Amino acid sequence: MHRKNFNAAIAAAGLLMASAPAYAQSVDEKVNQIFASSTGWFVNLIFSNFPGTSFPWIVAWLVVGATVFTLYFGFVQFRAIGHSIALVKGDYSDPNDAGEVSHFQALATALSGTVGLGNIAGVAVAVSIGGPGATFWMILAGLMGMASKFTECTLGVKYRNEYPDGRVSGGPMYYLTKGFAERGLPGGKVLAVLFSIFCILGALGGGNMFQANQAHQQISGIVGAYPGWITGVVFAVVVFAVIVGGLKSIAKVTEKVVPFMGILYVGTALIIILMNADQIGWAFGQIFAGAFTGLGVAGGMVGALIQGFKRAAFSNEAGVGSAAIAHSAVRTKEPITEGYVSLLEPFIDTVVICTMTALVIIITGQLVAGPDGNYLLNEAGTAIQTVGGTSGVGLTSAAFGSAISWFPFVLAIAVVLFAFSTMISWSYYGLKAWTYLFGEGETTELVFKVIFCVFVVIGAAANLGPVIDFSDAAIFAMAVVNIIGLYALMPIVKRELNSYVSRLKSGEIKKFE
Repeated sequence: MHRKNFNAAIAAAGLLMASAPAYAQSVDEKVNQIFASSTGWFVNLIFSNFPGTSFPWIVAWLVVGATVFTLYFGFVQFRAIGHSIALVKGDYSDPNDAGEVSHFQALATALSGTVGLGNIAGVAVAVSIGGPGATFWMILAGLMGMASKFTECTLGVKYRNEYPDGRVSGGPMYYLTKGFAERGLPGGKVLAVLFSIFCILGALGGGNMFQANQAHQQISGIVGAYPGWITGVVFAVVVFAVIVGGLKSIAKVTEKVVPFMGILYVGTALIIILMNADQIGWAFGQIFAGAFTGLGVAGGMVGALIQGFKRAAFSNEAGVGSAAIAHSAVRTKEPITEGYVSLLEPFIDTVVICTMTALVIIITGQLVAGPDGNYLLNEAGTAIQTVGGTSGVGLTSAAFGSAISWFPFVLAIAVVLFAFSTMISWSYYGLKAWTYLFGEGETTELVFKVIFCVFVVIGAAANLGPVIDFSDAAIFAMAVVNIIGLYALMPIVKRELNSYVSRLKSGEIKKFE
């Protein structure tokens, strides 16, 4: 980027950030009202339940898709783990292949977009409503979601745009356009535009404002109340400093932050679990028993299943299409290799990190049980009673704090890192959707990056509930569009898979020293 462009961007960002806090606070209530009245129908449509149930149809859409891809590709997620790890290690990486980042960097960038507050607060909600049994269904849905990631990330690389300067643009908007045209199917362009619009809205809201807002709440809960715009400005400056350098800059940060925050969080959880080693067998017994009996939880087994599936779908975003944007930029000439690498993402996010959160909550006895072993419901009958009446991130924090008093501070660091990493990844997703709609170029990219950072400040300073609801709905609307495309294009992925496996077995595809 030219220096004068960079300086202009800094100046513009500074002016917008300076005015954003007051603006956000003055129109907060008005924006809430406008959004609630004008977008409520869209939010209700996306998150509505099947008639007579509490099962959101969008969760079923994601889980059914994951099941179809699992069966269609012959349980590829269980057959390819060894090769996936070899690819991440770089065993088959040719440095001369087109692309911007390594397999490991692409995985870290995509993981940083999914490993976030949902792993901490969302799991707590699932376990408090669905009981320990929700953990079993969460793990199952996470395992099946690996096949969805495999499908979308393979297509992301196959149909990406490669530019002379080495940059790459890929994702659902490109495979919907090119893949549908290749197969002679109508509507690809329309679906691509819809996906891009939903992606931009989701990036600014759920991938940005919500993260900044929750990070501020966690920090102020420890250091005391202070204006949210201060957190917002600090985050915005750091985020802008990272994203202004493009995906290579983002990948350099995520390849360091993601392993650190993952080890920090999982390591902390493991310490607590090992401190209560005598409870581990009992905890897994609760998980398996609760999965099929409900253990007195509201909704019984069905309630546990719904909460588990919902949490897995909301956490790992398998089928949403967002990860395909990050994985598309990998250095490879074999699309299927990134499909293999992406298999690891739902496993790490859901099977490992979400399960750790659930185990800590169960093992530390945060859920109140009666003399008969069944869990006691709260007064409203909607969730399990918890020690201290906590819920969400407060429940997870209480579980960590019950083991060692200062562990909530470690959790606060994890929350901030999760929020930061999610923001920088979603900035890239939103950027690629933006450039798909408005064209490639430094100026176009700079405009989006400045807008994104302004929304960081607004998110931390304001309490825009309906705006966040709308952006969450937009993220899952991405899944509606994306999975339609995956169904239409999965025969192409099957062809790529068969070709790659046969060449791998014959020795045509070799390791690089």
